[in-house]
Amino acid sequence: MSCRDQVLITATELAKLIRAGEPVTILDVRWRLDQPDGRSAYLQGHLPGAVYVSLEEELSDHRVVGRGRHPLPSGAQLQAAARRWGIQQDRLVVVYDDWNRAGSARAWWVLSAAGIANVRILDGGLDAWRSAEAAMDIGPVVPEPGNATVRHQDLYTGSQPALTARQSQARNMMLLDARAPERFRGDIESVDAVAGHIPGARNLPSSTVLAGDGTFLDAAALARLLSRHSIDPRRPVGVYCGSGVTAAVTIAALAAFGCGAALYPGSWSEWSADPTLPIARGAE
Repeated sequence: MSCRDQVLITATELAKLIRAGEPVTILDVRWRLDQPDGRSAYLQGHLPGAVYVSLEEELSDHRVVGRGRHPLPSGAQLQAAARRWGIQQDRLVVVYDDWNRAGSARAWWVLSAAGIANVRILDGGLDAWRSAEAAMDIGPVVPEPGNATVRHQDLYTGSQPALTARQSQARNMMLLDARAPERFRGDIESVDAVAGHIPGARNLPSSTVLAGDGTFLDAAALARLLSRHSIDPRRPVGVYCGSGVTAAVTIAALAAFGCGAALYPGSWSEWSADPTLPIARGAE
């Protein structure tokens, strides 16, 4: 199995599994910055059997203080949620969204960090499913309870590499900022209190690792993109964004390319809230 096939699944491949009656758990993780609750859109139409997952309420723990706008949930919280969603041990899990792979990449990263295996992102998201003219259902789905076991209570030290603020400044670390260029430069900051970026970071917006149709770039196109930005994926790579959500898109793209990368979960929302940490502005 290729690296790409270990991270992504196409709409055609998923539709074939569903038609064949293969066991698969499908999670609808619709989320966007200006519309964080995707439940109403989910109820109006979703993949067959898909269960709605709230990024805000189930893939984050807002009770945690000092770790940015989307702190990671605990292992216990995630295990309870995963069983509500019907995740069965060792069964394929497919996650999808309808906006720039942000929600699905977050779910992929969190579930993988928890030690839940066999998680795939629907390449191209809901648009790819609709383009394939595959079936859609409406209304809520209540699955049979799952039996998934989360192996890590602290996802910050789980099965996916994660960085603290201090670790993100390691000298051998190539740190990528996945936000839009204007936020990286500090021209504007519409979400967090302070504008700018972490000193030494390079700007690689998460949108650039996707093709025009919302699918992840193929290996050749991603290699060209990394080369244009003078990024050597063979070096240790860390990725951050505003609050650890869209950075997971870049990490998924690198994983599909065969390269590992660590997430700084607190990202700019954590970094910029600490007045003792340095801030850079302008271009790289």
